[in-house]
Amino acid sequence: RGFVGLLLIASTPRSCLDVRQFYSGKGFTLNGVPQTEISGEHLRICPQGYTCCTSAMEETLSNLSRREFEGLVREAGRSLQASLNTQYRSFDTYFTDLLNRSERSLQESFLATLGSLYSKNAPVFQDLYADLRRYYRGSAVNLEETLNDFWARLLERLFKASSLPQYTLTDDYLECVAKQTETLRPFGDVPRDLKPKVTRAFVAARSFVQGLTVSGEVVRKVSQVPLSPECTRAMMKLVYCPHCRGLASVKPCANYCRNVMKGCLANQADLDTEWQNLVDTMLQVASSFSSDPSVDVVIYSLHIRISEAILYMQENTEVFTGKVFQACGTPRMADTQSSGSEERKKRVNPASTAMEYKPSPTTGVPLEMQISDVSSKLREMQQYWVQLPAALCNSKVAAGAAGDKCWNGMTKARYLPEVMGDGLASQINNPEVEIDITKPDMTIRQQIMQLKIMTNRLRNALNGNDVDFQDASDDVSGSGSGMCTGESCARSGPRVIVPKTDSTRYYNPPENKKVKGTGTQTHPSILLPLLSLATLLLRR
Repeated sequence: RGFVGLLLIASTPRSCLDVRQFYSGKGFTLNGVPQTEISGEHLRICPQGYTCCTSAMEETLSNLSRREFEGLVREAGRSLQASLNTQYRSFDTYFTDLLNRSERSLQESFLATLGSLYSKNAPVFQDLYADLRRYYRGSAVNLEETLNDFWARLLERLFKASSLPQYTLTDDYLECVAKQTETLRPFGDVPRDLKPKVTRAFVAARSFVQGLTVSGEVVRKVSQVPLSPECTRAMMKLVYCPHCRGLASVKPCANYCRNVMKGCLANQADLDTEWQNLVDTMLQVASSFSSDPSVDVVIYSLHIRISEAILYMQENTEVFTGKVFQACGTPRMADTQSSGSEERKKRVNPASTAMEYKPSPTTGVPLEMQISDVSSKLREMQQYWVQLPAALCNSKVAAGAAGDKCWNGMTKARYLPEVMGDGLASQINNPEVEIDITKPDMTIRQQIMQLKIMTNRLRNALNGNDVDFQDASDDVSGSGSGMCTGESCARSGPRVIVPKTDSTRYYNPPENKKVKGTGTQTHPSILLPLLSLATLLLRR
């Protein structure tokens, strides 16, 4: 009788109460859900033993596993995007505030000394800062032409204001004067010395924020790549087949989970090489911000260098005027002569207006902190794509299950297969996911190309070269060259006189001084021209 009792117990189907509660807890109807185990020949994904899952339940749970996995990938991606966005906002705020303070210092120092003289010539300087902002924001501005145009406009106004009143200066004559900027060097060595420093600072800053923005876009697009049908099956088998087998409390084996994740995230892992190249290059660019002279010193000292340039011309006006007369001819005499307006007579007393700049020993700390913080965050995300499979397994799915007390895809036992490598090519023998390694995901391949292009741009930035304009001299049409048109090219106005400074010096920006910018801030453009792409491909 005892033997018969054992047979009866063994033949009695197990209850599906736990599965019903689990299934209902997921928000699904219990219609058609068995009360006790049934034969599992109908199952297409899970092992075909006795089960509490019908075909409809298996399909429903399979779709659920796909949605949940895609949600996990998007959640991880959003976390990385948030970190990148934080770094972007932090650096952007720092850089734009630095530029605003530089312009504010120019306005305050010139206006206090010159009054209406500066006010009437302010557009020359405002246009310079406006173009620098536009360039930083990603507009098609050629920095070299912007600086050249600034010095040419400034030269025309200074020459017109300082020339003898008996001469009439036509627009054509002033245009000839402007063309002497390079040959006669009316501003001394300042334009030639300042150009590479300003160019390097702004090219590096613009490329850096573009790198952060492009990185975030790559993460967003890659994180939205849908799960393949083969991976949907693998995820169902990993996550919900234990429920169907009555092993709901058994966690997947750690290596089993990793093989599933590595197979399903194989295309994403192929981002690793170019992602690390991009992060490495961004770290180099970030480090270059503090090289001598540092970015903050170059930008905040702009008004000091401009002051030096104008003072040099004032002190050499007679010599320069004579050279201009030789190059452009002597202008015709005016019909009437005057002794000169009060503006033309006015000069600043160097002794009373010279400004002494004494850098604080802690001035460099804000920039150093900025670089240190962003560099630390970039290093943390450097191996994101190859660490993602293990991260998802450890925190969301397998919870570190190992040994012979885990779900191995068939039952509660040890998982024997070895863990696959990273990337698509390494999945050829993946026992858990059927994947065609000859058919990479095209969305992800496109993002790999975006990473390559951005890395190339950053490498050029390290040398002060902007790939958008490095061949601009060959474009005879001037397209995209930042050439001025209309009112922006107006070249007229009274003389500008600035405070005298001593020998060439850079000014370290004051510590913890905030100035609100007045310009509208927009995100820097991350659109990469097809021409740039073709150029990069040809050079590889």
